[in-house]
Amino acid sequence: MSSTVTREKAAVRTAVDRAAEELVALSAALHARPETAWEEHHAAAAVPELLERRGFTVTSAYLGLETAFLARYGSGPLRIALCAEYDALPGLGHACGHNLIAASSVGAALGLAEVADDLGLTVEVYGTPAEEGGGGKIEMLDRGAFRDVDLAMMVHPAPVDVAEARPFAVSHSRISYRGRSAHAAAYPEDGVNAADAFTVAQVAIGLLRQQLPSGSRVHGVVTAAGSAPNAIPEDSSGRWYVRAESLAELAEIEPRVLRCFEAGALATGCVLEVEAESKPYAEFRTDARTLEHYRANAVELGREFASGDLAGRMNRASTDMGNVSQVVPAIHPYIGIGSLPATNHQRAFAAHCVGAEAERALLDGAIALAWTGVDRARDGARS
Repeated sequence: MSSTVTREKAAVRTAVDRAAEELVALSAALHARPETAWEEHHAAAAVPELLERRGFTVTSAYLGLETAFLARYGSGPLRIALCAEYDALPGLGHACGHNLIAASSVGAALGLAEVADDLGLTVEVYGTPAEEGGGGKIEMLDRGAFRDVDLAMMVHPAPVDVAEARPFAVSHSRISYRGRSAHAAAYPEDGVNAADAFTVAQVAIGLLRQQLPSGSRVHGVVTAAGSAPNAIPEDSSGRWYVRAESLAELAEIEPRVLRCFEAGALATGCVLEVEAESKPYAEFRTDARTLEHYRANAVELGREFASGDLAGRMNRASTDMGNVSQVVPAIHPYIGIGSLPATNHQRAFAAHCVGAEAERALLDGAIALAWTGVDRARDGARS
């Protein structure tokens, strides 16, 4: 162990190493039983159960959210929060590695609990459901979570290590059209085609893209648009995301995209309905000093950070942790699991979220986060 590793950091590493088998088992159990947004009942029980066995006080169904929790250890004045995500992607399982996020945050919390009394810490783990489009952290913030927290952290799996998160702000919408069914051959003039409405809207969006800022993104899927080729579809539905560099830019772009969906309704005679899946996700505000500590700690553990285009991809992914970062000092580094050419939100990436490389990332992430918490406490002691 390097001479730069303090007594507290050595104690943290020992605690994480001692829990390694349980942390790996937790990650594997979550991976084997993926649950989508707001349905994470197994995860919301399994993740805090390990913390409770190690002396944490657990509040289940936190703030009235059935699959959220808060686990707390210590009573010091410096409150450090670890965010545990555990929802999976519909149809893709843990193709974003939230099983590893949850286990790393638990590991970091166990490490910090080992030195909480010495450093004057209160260690908190927030079980945060519905990151994949449901805005779980935003709902928790609105209900009073993270109030008076001094630092919030998590580490996210990716193909390679990237320290700084630079995610897009994003809105998530459910789009539906209602038309009128008719026999497509015998009485086509009686139909109002809800599938055509999406076709018009997507053509309009495609043309709009050339006038949008270069950092923006508009993308989505049609989830239903008829079931019989000889019946004009009377209903269609889809899910659409609009991304921008900031909430301010998003507020300018999103109305222009919505007009494209209105064009689909106008052209076909359908009725349009737009429903927000959550409040918009914000851009990320990184706490620079804390990120410096994380970089140094990750390097101490033998991690290597990517550079160039390779580093500038996954760190642009949107997250509701951005909303937390607007009100609490926060970091959201990415930790590599050696998955290339597989990348996040692919089935092949899900397969890489278990196994030796994933387990190393899990434990390195836990230690690096906890060591960063130690550094943050020492910063406070020197100020």
